[in-house]
Amino acid sequence: MGQPVIIQIEHIYYPIIATVGIPANLLTIVILSRGSCDLSKCITRYLVAMAAADLLVLVFDVILYEIKDAYFPYTFLNYTPICSLNLALLFIFVDCSVWLTVAFTFDRFITICCQKLRTKYCTEKTAALVIAVVCTLSVLENVPIYFILEPRKIIDNVPWSCYVKSSFYTIPIWVAFLWMESILTPFVPFVLILLLNALTIRHIVLANRVRRGLLGNNNSEIHKDPEMENRRKSIILLLSISGSFILLWMVSFTCYICVQFTDTQFMVGNYNDPFTIMEQTGYMLRTLSCCTNTFIYALSQSKFRDKLKNMIKRPLALIMY
Repeated sequence: MGQPVIIQIEHIYYPIIATVGIPANLLTIVILSRGSCDLSKCITRYLVAMAAADLLVLVFDVILYEIKDAYFPYTFLNYTPICSLNLALLFIFVDCSVWLTVAFTFDRFITICCQKLRTKYCTEKTAALVIAVVCTLSVLENVPIYFILEPRKIIDNVPWSCYVKSSFYTIPIWVAFLWMESILTPFVPFVLILLLNALTIRHIVLANRVRRGLLGNNNSEIHKDPEMENRRKSIILLLSISGSFILLWMVSFTCYICVQFTDTQFMVGNYNDPFTIMEQTGYMLRTLSCCTNTFIYALSQSKFRDKLKNMIKRPLALIMY
């Protein structure tokens, strides 16, 4: 019997994601680190950190987990201790990626809506501190992941691959850990991002109304107003990043809800089961979210787009000539 359809799709999908996403994030890190995209140092810190987290998710999730299992199932990387460590790192970097998106959204909310706090909070130093705290907490939160896994099978007394222990769903301390994990990622980030975006949009709409009233009905003056133009660019960047995150995480979010409020379990392994298909689809969309920010920057930031074009043209010129 052939492989389930969802597995066949994954075997094609994940190599494409790795091929596109890893170079895209590397280019993003290089371009933004040079600081020549007309972005503040504070924003640049967050965007570089987000790109680095996305890059690491692609390495540990897509390459060292999905592609490795599909094409190299019997390498040393599939020994249970190494597999467990890889999964723990995978969850750490996923949490970093998610919570850095929340941190960036909060920073933009402070910048746009809280003028008095803006000068103290929206600084490069604060951004570096927030990024360090997010990464540290992500590590501490996900260390237990290593201990909830057991070998999927034993071959010649060697433990292979990883599988969630059945006791994980029954022992109170692990049940509490699962609830904590689900609440911290993705419940709280979803709520925070939606709330912060709603408040930011409301503030911008009200501020624009007041500014239009002060400028009068002269459309040419309104169109040329630099303050309103800056707000427009900020909201486009903010909504593009957070909106992409919400859409691409929605299926995984639904899976988490199903696990918490029904008898459904993660990683059941029956790839013809509808919930497992939805779960795997959610994972695929989740990894796609690690590739989208580069294209969002290219579409919304003209300076970034120009730098990206130049970096792509240089290798092509060397090849052609």
